[in-house]
Amino acid sequence: MTYRIQLPNSDGQIEGYNLVGTAPIKPKLGVKFNRIAYSAAHVVSNPLAPHEPWLDCAVDWDATIAYRKHLWKLGLGVAEAMDTAQRGMGLDWPTSLTLIQRSIDASKDVPGAFLASGCGTDHLNLDRVSTVDEVIAAYEFQMEAIEKLGGKLIIMASRALARVAKSPADYERVYDRILSQAKQPVLLHWLGDMFDPALTGYWGNKDTDKAMDTALGIIQAHANKVDGIKISLLDKDKEIQMRRRLPASVRMYTGDDFNYAELIAGDGQGDHLVHQQSDALLGIFDAIAPAASAALGELAQGNLEKFHAILGPTVPLSRHIFKAPTRFYKTGVVFMAWLNGHQKHFTMVGGQQSTRSVIHLAELFKLADAANLLEHPDLALHRMKTMLAMHGIE
Repeated sequence: MTYRIQLPNSDGQIEGYNLVGTAPIKPKLGVKFNRIAYSAAHVVSNPLAPHEPWLDCAVDWDATIAYRKHLWKLGLGVAEAMDTAQRGMGLDWPTSLTLIQRSIDASKDVPGAFLASGCGTDHLNLDRVSTVDEVIAAYEFQMEAIEKLGGKLIIMASRALARVAKSPADYERVYDRILSQAKQPVLLHWLGDMFDPALTGYWGNKDTDKAMDTALGIIQAHANKVDGIKISLLDKDKEIQMRRRLPASVRMYTGDDFNYAELIAGDGQGDHLVHQQSDALLGIFDAIAPAASAALGELAQGNLEKFHAILGPTVPLSRHIFKAPTRFYKTGVVFMAWLNGHQKHFTMVGGQQSTRSVIHLAELFKLADAANLLEHPDLALHRMKTMLAMHGIE
């Protein structure tokens, strides 16, 4: 059966498009991966709740938790309440804590499920923060709340710290204090300014190499408290450079949504396994979860060519979803979930569904098709036509 749709091209002209994708690959369930792979997971908004979308946070809890169970079933971990969940872009701290609690509770019913949760300082009013001590207290506040639930921590990059820190020494002071208190090894998070301009100059330096030196010094001083670090710089060479220098007990979790396939596969170079390959903590895994699971399963069985054959075609889609302004990538992630029937609507917390144009979403649709990621082509086609009609394209 041929599926055809009228789509706008990059010039805004309408042209016919025939779907070319084949049936999505079905992962072999139960295969034990040889990489730790977290998917940063999105939240499903509740458009029927009485609220002002730009001001209030309304979440469809049943659909949100159902999607986490979908990820766990595929063998992926959940990185909870991070930027993919619109943390700092619509999802406030009280709602984040509720999300973390609900996910931890839900994970107990899923054999093998694992998750880690974002711990930050986003409950602070940035206009009123002036000292490093306030940042430390804010981190401690969220740490206590998450650890009380039994959660594993992802120490998220702090806008407040980036704002008040005067030097690398301020970062060292904050992270020394936080890591020394952690009840179990944590994941650190280095989010580049392409994801959040407020984090420019993180680790106390706009020079990436010097910033990396500071981060590595902190990790080396607390290697027993650091499971790994996720870096999201969209620069594979910088990730490999840092990976080579990590202590042998600390993992590199790739956050590179442009180059994840080759970084996960690794290059075999380095004294220890953690220097040769990256594990994963990726927002794109939310959108491509079945393919990610299938590819990781093949990699675990030594089938490198099949790994690349499955994951390689997803890279153009990911690069499109994460194109500048990169911080709006969440819209593409949620759009994919809607196209594939994992939620009933295309609305987002904070009204963020409006951050990408219809032309951007039309190209996303074609790339998802080319990567064999449309799980139910007839449903995806119907929903794409519905979205186009709302933009005057019928």
